[in-house]
Amino acid sequence: MELFEIQKLADRIRSNISQVVVGKEEVIDKLLIAIIASGHILLEDVPGTGKTLLAKAMAKSLQCEFKRIQFTPDLLPSDLSGIHFFNQKLSEFEFRPGPLFTNLLLADEINRATPRTQSSLLECMEERQVSIDGETKQLSRPFLVIATQNPLEQQGTFPLPEAQLDRFLFKVKMGYPTTAEGLDILRRFKEENPLNRITCVASADDIVAAQRHYSSVAVSDELLGYLLQLVERTRTHSEVAVGVSPRGSQALLKAAQVQALLQGRDFVTPDDVKRMALPVLAHRLVVKGSLRSRSEMAESIVEAILREVPVPSETMLRS
Repeated sequence: MELFEIQKLADRIRSNISQVVVGKEEVIDKLLIAIIASGHILLEDVPGTGKTLLAKAMAKSLQCEFKRIQFTPDLLPSDLSGIHFFNQKLSEFEFRPGPLFTNLLLADEINRATPRTQSSLLECMEERQVSIDGETKQLSRPFLVIATQNPLEQQGTFPLPEAQLDRFLFKVKMGYPTTAEGLDILRRFKEENPLNRITCVASADDIVAAQRHYSSVAVSDELLGYLLQLVERTRTHSEVAVGVSPRGSQALLKAAQVQALLQGRDFVTPDDVKRMALPVLAHRLVVKGSLRSRSEMAESIVEAILREVPVPSETMLRS
């Protein structure tokens, strides 16, 4: 697949989702970047801001299998991965796959499940496989986890561990609509849900082809050095207990490449890296201090680092 074909593919999906989701262009773009870059996305905001609607609109835009799990404290790892059960007719054990065996998985209110259940997602999110009873089973391609969580309700929730957060390419806030967007929402949903009218505009093979070829977007050595400086600065910051890992730097590179592609370019610029830095890096920081202010502090730290680290000049990038 050529790079311009990937851009056209993204444009079709974006346009299709926009028939349902009002505004939120940046959030839609990040969801597109995540699926093309083979990443996962964590949507965080108060109830009713369209997190689940966005995931469903993406699922209906793709000719892929979609499953939704409502995470609860009594959910078990086997409820996700599946079980081996004894078939009395055949007198043998058979495997009954769980909802992880899909293309798009909506993990609704992921922080309501226990750490034991949350940890069952680690292997499938990173390696696209599930180990059950000593047997490893490969997941279908593409495989994308769209997780949601409510930042307000803390009772009955379990904060996502660092290893889990590190598996998400992005952590994104939906935000409230503007007044104009709110009026548009009321008009669109007055008679029926527009989600029922949209059809798929891309196949699973299209997404897999895009995932294989987006990495051909050019990145200069100077820009790689700039990206690495941003990441390394998080590791030495006085208010950060644990900085961004090498997985995080790779995630930032992938996101910047796809971001450039969506802008119609076959090369990455410093602006691509800067635009992706906050949603890619902030949730990976372990900030010193209380958990309540951790998210805001992490974002402030990343923004400060972006201001401090010198941006490569145009002359350097061309040399």
